[in-house]
Amino acid sequence: MGGDTLKKIAKNEDLEHEILRYEDKNVRELLTEMKDYSELIADLAYAAVVYTNKDLAEEVGHIESEMDKMMYLIRLKTMLSARNIDDAKQLSGILQIASSAEKISDAAEDMVKLLNVEDGLDTLLPHIFEEADEIINTVRVADPSSMVNKKIGDLAIESVTGVRVIAIRRRGHWIYGPNGENHIRGGDLLVVSGIIDGYENLNELALGKKQWRELKK
Repeated sequence: MGGDTLKKIAKNEDLEHEILRYEDKNVRELLTEMKDYSELIADLAYAAVVYTNKDLAEEVGHIESEMDKMMYLIRLKTMLSARNIDDAKQLSGILQIASSAEKISDAAEDMVKLLNVEDGLDTLLPHIFEEADEIINTVRVADPSSMVNKKIGDLAIESVTGVRVIAIRRRGHWIYGPNGENHIRGGDLLVVSGIIDGYENLNELALGKKQWRELKK
C-alpha cells in the first residue's frame, strides 16, 4: 500500500496545504488520531452499507484521504528521526502500526464501493450484516426526551447503554464521530453501534419513554 499511497498523495496538488493541519503534531498524536479514525471509518462504512447511504460512503472516502495524509507525515517524521540502525528498528514498529490503521481505512473504502455494484449486491449486503453480534441502527431523538440539549459526555451514552454514537444527522447535515462535547438536539437522527439491548434502551430514552436518570441508577 505504501507505493499506492504515495501515488495518491503525489497527484494531490493541494497536499502541502492540506497536511499543514497535521504538521505540528508529533508521531504519537498522529498515531492516536489514526487509531481513532480507523474505528470511526469502520463504523461509518458498516452504516453506509447497512443503510445504502451515499452520504456516509462519501465521508468514508474523505476520512480515508485524511488517513493517507497522516500516514505520509508519519513516514517523513520517522525517517527524519532515525539517526542509526537501532533507531530505525524501533521506528519500524511505529510504521507497522500506522500501516495497519491505514489498511483498515483502505478496506472500509473498498467496502462502500460495493454500493456502486449494479447487480443487486447493494440490497443483499444489509441482510448479511444483520447477522453480526453488534448492530448499526438509527435513533430519532424526540423533543420530550431527557437527552435533549445535553452533552454526549454528560449523558455517558456508551458507558450507560453500551451503544456508541458514530454520527448525527441534523437538519440535513452530518456530524461524524461526535465527541463528548457534542450536544444532542431534538429531531436529531443518531447513527449508533452496539448491542441490541443497549439500542432498545437508548431508543426508549430518545423517544421520551424512559428518563435518563432511570438508567443511571
